[in-house]
Amino acid sequence: MTNAANTVVRIGGASGFWGDSSVGAPQLVRSGQIDYLVFDYLAELTMSILAAARAKNPELGYATDFVSVTMKSLLKEIVSRGIRVISNAGGVNPQACARAIAALAAEQGVEVRIGVVLGDDVSPLLPQLRGEDVRELQSGAALPEKILTANAYLGAQPIKAALDAGAQIVITGRCVDSAVTLGALMHEFGWTPEQFDLLAQGSLAGHIIECGAQATGGLHTDWESVPDWAHIGYPVIECHADGHFVVGKPEGTGGLVSPAVVGEQMLYEIGDPGSYLLPDVVCDFRQVQMRSVGVNRVRVSGALGRAPNENYKVCATYMDGFRCDGQLTIVGMDAARKARRTAEAILERTRELFQAHGWPDYSRTHIEIMGSELGNYGPQARTAAVREVVMRVSVMHPLKAALELFAREIAPAGTSWSPGTTGAGGGRPSPSPCIKQFAFLLGKTRLQPQLQIDGGVQPLELVHATEPAGATPALPTANPASQMSDLVEVELIRLAWARSGDKGNTSNIGVIARQPEWLPWLRQQLTEQRVAGWLAHLVQGRVTRYDLPGIHAMNFVCEQALDGGGMASLRNDPLGKGMAQILLSMPVQAPRAWLA
Repeated sequence: MTNAANTVVRIGGASGFWGDSSVGAPQLVRSGQIDYLVFDYLAELTMSILAAARAKNPELGYATDFVSVTMKSLLKEIVSRGIRVISNAGGVNPQACARAIAALAAEQGVEVRIGVVLGDDVSPLLPQLRGEDVRELQSGAALPEKILTANAYLGAQPIKAALDAGAQIVITGRCVDSAVTLGALMHEFGWTPEQFDLLAQGSLAGHIIECGAQATGGLHTDWESVPDWAHIGYPVIECHADGHFVVGKPEGTGGLVSPAVVGEQMLYEIGDPGSYLLPDVVCDFRQVQMRSVGVNRVRVSGALGRAPNENYKVCATYMDGFRCDGQLTIVGMDAARKARRTAEAILERTRELFQAHGWPDYSRTHIEIMGSELGNYGPQARTAAVREVVMRVSVMHPLKAALELFAREIAPAGTSWSPGTTGAGGGRPSPSPCIKQFAFLLGKTRLQPQLQIDGGVQPLELVHATEPAGATPALPTANPASQMSDLVEVELIRLAWARSGDKGNTSNIGVIARQPEWLPWLRQQLTEQRVAGWLAHLVQGRVTRYDLPGIHAMNFVCEQALDGGGMASLRNDPLGKGMAQILLSMPVQAPRAWLA
């Protein structure tokens, strides 16, 4: 730990999910620009996949690529350069992950101290929780009968403890994505659990880099302005003891770091930006400031924090039958209508076959005609008469055998019905378990995180500086829009950048005015009612708008927007990645002078 005010701690974000490119970690390590290398691997579905792997082999249950690909190729360099590694690759079996790294280190003749954070597994508490009327956070549903995994999102304090104890590599199970960064900063700068503004800034730093290249031009609205996608740089943050940090990327890499890019990533999946709930702090990002301080360098400051509440969020997973997705390509005139008729015929035929077998009907079905725009754009679709589409039929059923029958009835369409039917060459689709998420709250005092290091396991005494949830502090009244003349109608993308993501069945769409002075005019046009109307074919719940005047932005939280979200959704876009693009096509009025 260092308390030097002029010390800079450099952290590289190498992975945004299990399956991210293998180029991130080598690029960051060999740049010579980092002190810490952090990884995020765990989505909700990932935990259930890892649990299934552990059930077959007690030495599995972690993100194996972290060891067999990344650490195998980089461990010697990481140790020789003095880089410390923090990763949630431990999944549901962090101790096995640590053993695999230790074995790799021994094989390569490298000495390294490994710390393992334990205690996120809530499964032992499930029998007790069943008598407590636990309810799902979004739907209010009761706890399912059979749970596959249940893990609490731990915070940064256990990671700090591992680093304080001398760990060079820290392996965790489930923790909030930003904790791998915040834990390093708490260790380096000696930040305490009560320094909430600093914790908020550190959490924001982690949030910016937790999705890898999304902080360096990935998914940027102005995608054509982002150079050299194939060699895109992964993010490096230079962090200071007062909490401010600078976002950049290794020299000579592709990508783009600008206030617009970093702003889009800040808005990604944050919900209420005035009350972004984490185990260590409740963050207020509304007055965050971003400014360029050089080529591909953006300074970020201004996050505020207050005490967190007394609960951990727990993500449980459970199996709810099976699902299967079938696809065919339809070419020619009236392609969209031919594709829909094909899909409907498949469902009609298979339902009759189900009856003959004495099986129940599908639990759910969903038809999408990709290329027609009808699924994503609904009444705003422009290409309904397109001459090439992909028919996608997605179904759920309690019996795997029923979906195996469904899968056999996709390819026969190629010789039975519509002219121009093709594209079944990828093989017969396979039914898979339908794994759904169940999120709930659990009091922090009911879990006892532990640290395993040097062969021993010790309980961790965490500081729970909590307070009951209160109202989000009010912002000053927004400036009203000035009267404008000589107006023309344009798509929103001419005036704004945007990015979207998900939280369960909720879609989060962040919108940033391209010029700060345009924000009042955009607020006047992008009302909750108008956004809800534009997205009404997708969003069945409430739309709430939140203001972030610091980066001249708004965040729209759309409830019941993703057909259940994640694996519960039958849509081709279950995570709402396209929602921002759909909103950016909405027509708005703008003064002609702005478009010159």
